[in-house]
Amino acid sequence: MVMPFTPLFTRSVQASEFHPSFFPSLSPLLVGHGELYLSLAFIWQLYTLWLLIQLHESESGTRYSRYLRLSMAAFGEKLGKFLALFPIMYLSGGTCVTLIMIGGGTMKIFYEIVCGGTGGVNSLSTIEWYLVFTGSAILVAQLPNLNSIAGISLIGALTAVSYCTLIWVVSITKHRPLPAVSYQPPEPKPNAAAATVFSVLNALGIITFAFRGHNLVLEIQGTMPSSTKSPSRLPMWNGVKFAYLIIALCLFPLAIAGYWAYGNSIPSNGGMLNALYKFHSHDTSKFVLGLTSMLVVVNSLSSFQIYAMPVFDNLELRFTSCMNKPCPRWLRSGFRIFFGCFAFFIAVALPFLPSLAGLLGGIAVPITLAYPCFMWILIKKPCKYSAIFHWLLGSLGIVLSISIVTGAIWNIVAIGIQVHFFKPE
Repeated sequence: MVMPFTPLFTRSVQASEFHPSFFPSLSPLLVGHGELYLSLAFIWQLYTLWLLIQLHESESGTRYSRYLRLSMAAFGEKLGKFLALFPIMYLSGGTCVTLIMIGGGTMKIFYEIVCGGTGGVNSLSTIEWYLVFTGSAILVAQLPNLNSIAGISLIGALTAVSYCTLIWVVSITKHRPLPAVSYQPPEPKPNAAAATVFSVLNALGIITFAFRGHNLVLEIQGTMPSSTKSPSRLPMWNGVKFAYLIIALCLFPLAIAGYWAYGNSIPSNGGMLNALYKFHSHDTSKFVLGLTSMLVVVNSLSSFQIYAMPVFDNLELRFTSCMNKPCPRWLRSGFRIFFGCFAFFIAVALPFLPSLAGLLGGIAVPITLAYPCFMWILIKKPCKYSAIFHWLLGSLGIVLSISIVTGAIWNIVAIGIQVHFFKPE
């Protein structure tokens, strides 16, 4: 019995979720180079995703349903934990924090669009909107596992496709904000060559951060039945291919249309979503703006469940292994409430976290682009030329990660970020 295609497809879409706020990174790259890197990164991470799907089931019949378990099997218990545990947990936690910021902030925008104006007596502060979103996410998070959130995942996938399409269609059909649109690179500064190189590296990190989700793929595949005659890798790969086709049809028009419509004037925070409100609030109906906002909120709620699930599973696994008994329902709910409150605290305490997207993307590069290549060599032991190819590809991923992290740190030191603790805007 094969898992229904719809849950597989929608969860694959969610695992590869991106957000239009990441596409200001195309500005320092210019559209041609940016689209080239976007295409190469898309193909590269799709190939490493295929490697993970093949590695899910070993020849002995063992199924690795968690990225950490596969890493420990390939690199050894200690090294595997050292390499994979922190990036996986911070990717899941950091993404949930970002989703609280996006979802809560968009809830506030939706309220302002519907009610008109921001100065009402009953209007909530940004922190209060974060709290409303977090409470909603915790409520939905009471579902126990990935199988139980198939319907939520379907809603999330449909809303992602819908709001991305709405944003780029409105951007190209409405008047561009001339003469503010410029496609020229930033003005030369002292040490212009170094500044350009490091800005490009930081932009690469932001784009790479959009391709997170490899740590979730094995968990998704683990929910599917498998046998020697009908291994799970076959329907999983078919579902992933179709899901990524839909993702490409959303991602590339969004990037190209956004750069064409706004150029270097696209807002650095919020990206194309904020550009839609900033440049088209006067010539776009409230219905379209409100619908776009609501789709983003619903998508953020559903995405929260997908990215938080590895954290929930890890906490429950720790309890089960230590206590040698199943995790009771009340404790499972407690874990979810605790994680939601912790993510809310980080979102409020560190509202500048999205400014570190390049740095976070650089740290996450090995999980997506490098480790699967090394794990393929160590577990599958391919022929000489295949091994050389995967060593080179994995090593290139490590070099890219180090370069992106260096560029992001330089960018933070040279340009700076607005650090304001406990003051979300």
